[in-house]
Amino acid sequence: MSSLTSHPWFFCGIGGSGMLPLALILRGHGAEVSGSDRSRDQGRTPEKFAWLESLGFILHPQDGSGIVSGKQTLVASAAVEDTVPEVVRASEFGCPRMSRAELLATLFNAAPSGIAIGGTSGKSTVTGMTGWILDRAGRDPTIMNGAVMKNYASPQAPFASARVGDGDVFVSEVDESDGSIVLYRPQVAVLLNVSLDHKSMEELRGLFGDFLMTCGIAVVNIDDPEAAGLAPEYTPCLTYAIANPAAQIGVVEGSVVEAPFAISAHVTDRRDASIHPLTLRVPGKHNLSNALAAIAAAVAASVPVATAVEALASYAGLARRFDVIGTSPSGITVIDDFGHNPEKCAATLTTLKAHPGRVIVFFQPHGYGPLRQMGAELAETFARLLGPEDLTLLCDPVYFGGTVDRSVGSERIVSLIKAAGGWAEYVPAREDCGNRIAQLAQPGDRVVIMGARDDTLTLFARSLLADLG
Repeated sequence: MSSLTSHPWFFCGIGGSGMLPLALILRGHGAEVSGSDRSRDQGRTPEKFAWLESLGFILHPQDGSGIVSGKQTLVASAAVEDTVPEVVRASEFGCPRMSRAELLATLFNAAPSGIAIGGTSGKSTVTGMTGWILDRAGRDPTIMNGAVMKNYASPQAPFASARVGDGDVFVSEVDESDGSIVLYRPQVAVLLNVSLDHKSMEELRGLFGDFLMTCGIAVVNIDDPEAAGLAPEYTPCLTYAIANPAAQIGVVEGSVVEAPFAISAHVTDRRDASIHPLTLRVPGKHNLSNALAAIAAAVAASVPVATAVEALASYAGLARRFDVIGTSPSGITVIDDFGHNPEKCAATLTTLKAHPGRVIVFFQPHGYGPLRQMGAELAETFARLLGPEDLTLLCDPVYFGGTVDRSVGSERIVSLIKAAGGWAEYVPAREDCGNRIAQLAQPGDRVVIMGARDDTLTLFARSLLADLG
């Protein structure tokens, strides 16, 4: 770690969900860290940047002024263009450059024991659950998450997406979307699921298959056929599942009880036939599956099942993962959610539709490119899982600048949902969507705000709740 903290760092886009926890971890180990962010220059989420400055981060406008020495290492996403002022200045100074993924892999691989959480959906939740278990078990882990962990968030740390520990364990979600999953050398590799997102299924099978073959112990969800098919033959493997009785870590049949905002079950360790009552403060069978993944990951890191199950009783969830903002005096509940691909959206909608009451979905696509790639699957998901009384509202995709093709937008998704028999409306401006929801919402409705790559969605959800009041 000393080689990483002995020189200054500059983060281009320091407030991003993937960048912020890395900056916190480096700073927590004593490195000098500065950065810039287009969101800060545009006046979005000022409280986040004020908090970073209170921690000692030096922030600059995104005009290149923060690059002052060739000793600085520039951390920038692979998508950042060479014309961005920081990149231009870093090239002039001869600064070394690392991508977010390269830095995370370097930090992760430097730890004596790394637990890598991979899969299309659920990574952040399982990372938070696994880290919390190891924390409660006294292992003092470092945790790198793409979301704010409520167990560590406080008024003094409102954006706690990382935990810096002194133990030997580093828990992190790892990303397949940019192919960087191949950089990690985990002791424990967890595969949650494999489904269409940023890459083709053939590419995903190759990436996740290699991921499981380079670890010390694989943890695999055998409820998911694609994941089960990648379970390694020659690497030690611990399996988990809700429905598949062949799993080593599973659930006693008939023991699952779902509530609107919680779920409970009896977890069984079939290796010794022990049974452990589990109650989660987060809802949905997908979160029960996430909990089994975290329990199995902790077991692979030498934590007893009983200890893991007990720790999860106090797991508080993540911001923007089925995050209940509140219920209005008239009985309308507003939920903030990160759902942005078909599988994540399906998990949230299935959880909502397991209980009576109308659902109003506001969906802000997280970019024009992703909308083209998975738009048809998203439309099918909304049309299939929502009933005729439910409504889906879409505004224009999130766009913060750049040269992306914006010729195909949200109206295509709305037309596809309608063609499949669903009720959907396209309202270009987000503020107007909020007005439309306030006009339509009735007592007992659940309004879910869905989308990614935009921290202001949470502020939108809060303002909507206030309007409904």
